[in-house]
Amino acid sequence: MDQRTLTSRRRDKVWLDSQAGDIEAFKALVAQKTRHEDWPLSAGVEKKVLLYDGSAVRDIARDPEARRELMAEWVEAFTTGPGVIVIKNAIADLAVVDRATEVFNAIVKAEKEGGKAAADHFAKPGANDRIWNSLQKHALADPDNFARYYASDAIAMASEAWLGRGYQMTAQMNRVNPGGKAQVPHRDYHLGFMSPEQMQAYPGHIHSVSPLLTLQGAIAHCDMPVESGPTLFLPYSQSFFEGYLAFGRPEFQAVFAESHVQLPLSKGDAVFFNPALMHGAGNNVSDDIWRMANLLQVSSAFGRAMESVDRDAMCKAVYPALLAARTSGALTAAEIENAIAATAEGYAFPTNLDSAPPVGGLAPKTQNTMMAEALEAGMEPEAFAALVETQAAKRRA
Repeated sequence: MDQRTLTSRRRDKVWLDSQAGDIEAFKALVAQKTRHEDWPLSAGVEKKVLLYDGSAVRDIARDPEARRELMAEWVEAFTTGPGVIVIKNAIADLAVVDRATEVFNAIVKAEKEGGKAAADHFAKPGANDRIWNSLQKHALADPDNFARYYASDAIAMASEAWLGRGYQMTAQMNRVNPGGKAQVPHRDYHLGFMSPEQMQAYPGHIHSVSPLLTLQGAIAHCDMPVESGPTLFLPYSQSFFEGYLAFGRPEFQAVFAESHVQLPLSKGDAVFFNPALMHGAGNNVSDDIWRMANLLQVSSAFGRAMESVDRDAMCKAVYPALLAARTSGALTAAEIENAIAATAEGYAFPTNLDSAPPVGGLAPKTQNTMMAEALEAGMEPEAFAALVETQAAKRRA
C-alpha cells in the first residue's frame, strides 16, 4: 500500500463526506425486531418500542441494586436496542401535571400578549406554541409545582442512566394545536442542529460522541391519540453511524416515511430516546386536541470547559488588532480566522432562544461568525464593541 492510499483512507475515515452512509445498510438496520424476552424489566413492546410501568419504576428506585439493573437495561435500549422507551404513568399524580399545564398556558398567553412568537427548529413558525426555557420559567412561576414535577424517579433515572450524575436539565414546552403540521424528521442536538456543511467540519469520532452528550425526553400533558400527532420514531436508526449527514437526504427521509412508528400516549407518560434516533412531531389532524408535551433535553455535566473565560471582553480587546492586521496585510485571511477561533465563542449554544430564536436556520449566529463578518465589513471597533454587548444581552436568560 503506497503512502497516498494510506493517507486517503485515513482522511475518508475521519472526515465524512456529505454523501456518507449506505441506504441498504440503513434499511437493514431499521428492519430489526424488538423481542420482549431481551428486555426482562420491560412491561411489553409496542411497534418495536419498549414500554415500562411507572409504578414498577418507582418501586425499583427504592432498591439501589435493582435501580442500577433497570438503568443498565435502558442504556442498552438507547444504544443497541430500539433507541426509545416509553414509561407509562411516569408522573403518578396527574394533578401535578395539570397544574404544570396551567402554568405553561399562562406563560404562553403572557408571551403572546407581549408580542413574542417562538419559532421552532424543525417546523414552520406558528404551527405550534412553544415556550423556550420552560424549565426556568416553570420554576419561577410555581416553585412548589416545579419541585413535585421534577421529583419524578422516571425523569431522574433515565437522565442518570444515560449521562451519569451531575446532568444538566433543560426543557421546552411544545403545544401542537389542531391542524398543526408535522416536523421534518431529524436527529437532535448537537450535530442534528447543523447544516451538512457544518457537520463535515467535525471528525468522525465526534459523530460517535455527539449522541452521548444529551438525552431527549418528553412528558405528555394530555392524552395523545395518534390523530393528535404524537412523535414519530424510526427505531434502531440511532445506530447508523453516518446518520447525522444522511438523515436529510431524500432516500433516508423516504425510509422514515415508510417505516416510522407512532404510539398513543396518556397524560403523565414519559418518552426518552437517544438524540440520534430519527424522529419528528406528527400532524395534529384532530379537531379539538391541543397536544402539549414538555420536551426535556438533558445534557452531560462534562460538556463544559475547565475555566470561565470572558469572551466578550476578549473579542472587544482583540478586534482592533485584527482589524489593523487585516488592513495592513500583516496577517492572512486564514491566520485571522485562526485568531478568531481562539478568541470568540464558536458555538451558538447555550443561549436565550426567546431573544435569539432560530429564525432562518437551526441556530443563532455565533460570536465567531459575527466577528468575522464585522472584520470583513471593516466595522469600527466602537461599533463592534456595541454589537458584542447587544449579542451578550440576547444570550442571557
